[in-house]
Amino acid sequence: MSTIMDKLYKRVEERGVVCVGLDTSIDYVPEHIKNERSEEDAIFMFNKQIIDETVGVAACFKVQIAYYEAMGISGMMAYTRTLKYLREKNAIIIADIKRGDIAATAKMYAKAHFTGDFEADFITLSPYMGMDSIEPYLPYLEGGEKGIFSLVRTSNKGAEDIEYLDTTSGDKVYHIVGDKLMSIGEKLISKCGYHPLGGVIGCTHVEEGKALRERFKSMFFLIPGYGAQGGKAEDVAMYLNNGNGGVVNSSRGILLAYQKENRPTEFAKCAREEVIRMRDEIRMAVDKL
Repeated sequence: MSTIMDKLYKRVEERGVVCVGLDTSIDYVPEHIKNERSEEDAIFMFNKQIIDETVGVAACFKVQIAYYEAMGISGMMAYTRTLKYLREKNAIIIADIKRGDIAATAKMYAKAHFTGDFEADFITLSPYMGMDSIEPYLPYLEGGEKGIFSLVRTSNKGAEDIEYLDTTSGDKVYHIVGDKLMSIGEKLISKCGYHPLGGVIGCTHVEEGKALRERFKSMFFLIPGYGAQGGKAEDVAMYLNNGNGGVVNSSRGILLAYQKENRPTEFAKCAREEVIRMRDEIRMAVDKL
């Protein structure tokens, strides 16, 4: 049986590693889209055109819920419509929700984001409350149709505050977190060689890239930090396995590509061009390894 991990692996093989981040603020939307439209319609129209232009050249899409929650009910309607449209286009969806709670609360989060109006293929979680904050999501993973990307070692400077603390074993905290996720995931390995408990592994600490890829061999990576946070294509390449085993997220770099060239009426075409540029740059870096 083909799983969601097999599907994502194949998409990366076919289309490259780029994950389009739909972290859409109303401020990003060109005026000609906003004119005579509600904020909900403007956000959805912007997302729709970005999706139409990039779906054939991107591995997946990550929709950051905070941008939509900040707009209230209308924002959440735009969020729901965006998820529905992505499903219609047979796109792979990562809902970036970063939940991290336990017991009945976590069960409700799992139900909310793996079924119904907010359904996605993958969701992001924060495991730093403990592995029992992950457990309520596992029943959805057993059928192979859903997956998780759990925070392991993030790209922000504040990662050093907790994730980089030493443990009695000599490992960092993030090593232990990754190991525990691997222990759970090894029981759910797909044909492609990866399990559905992926890890969020930032590419901004380049010196650790090869060691992390070796340590977490069967963990698929969601890789932030490329571009604005300083991560380069050659950095990203070290977190991949021969160009696969991970997806690289870019949000503003893609959504706002039109601003660099002052082409607001061609914002979606500019987004496509940026995805292709980013994809090809990373492929070239992988080939040089």
